[in-house]
Formats: sequence, C-alpha cells, structure tokens
Amino acid sequence: MTRISRKLRRWTSEVLDLPQDVLYDMPRLTLIGSKQLYIENHRGVIHFTPDRIVLALSQGQLEIKGTALVIRNILPDEVAVEGRILDIHMNGVEGNG
Repeated sequence: MTRISRKLRRWTSEVLDLPQDVLYDMPRLTLIGSKQLYIENHRGVIHFTPDRIVLALSQGQLEIKGTALVIRNILPDEVAVEGRILDIHMNGVEGNG
C-alpha cells in the first residue's frame, strides 16, 4: 500500500469516523464466551471438520479450532460458528500501521 493511500485511509477514518475493518477490508470477529463466533468480511470456507474450520480472508486465513464445531449460518461475507471454541488464529495477515 502506498504512503498516500495509507494517509488517505487514515484521514478518511478520522474524518468520517469509519471502523477500521471497513476501510482496510479486515475481518471483524465477535466471540460470545467460548460457544459462538461471528466472522464478518470472510472470503469463503477452505476447510471444515467438527474440530477445525479455516476461512479465507482478503489477506491470509482464519483458523478456528475446537470441538463439535458447526457452521450455524453462512452468508457471502458473514459466518456464524457454534461449538466449543478453543483457539482462533490468523495466518498471513499483515498489520496496517
């Protein structure tokens, strides 16, 4: 990302008060206890078993490990996962500072 592009995004974020996930096309994760996980801004399911789910992101992947995992709801940019969530790991995601 160019320096001008970063400055424009930062300025847009400050002036318009937009969330970072919208500006940078980053995933938004909402974890409710260890039972439910909502993921917004995903790019599809790469792998699914009751013990492990891998989702594609715009940059990298999101890996969810647990037991009795199920995809309760899936939409083009949102996924709801339920079960016993033990670990959430993002692979290949760059920071944007």
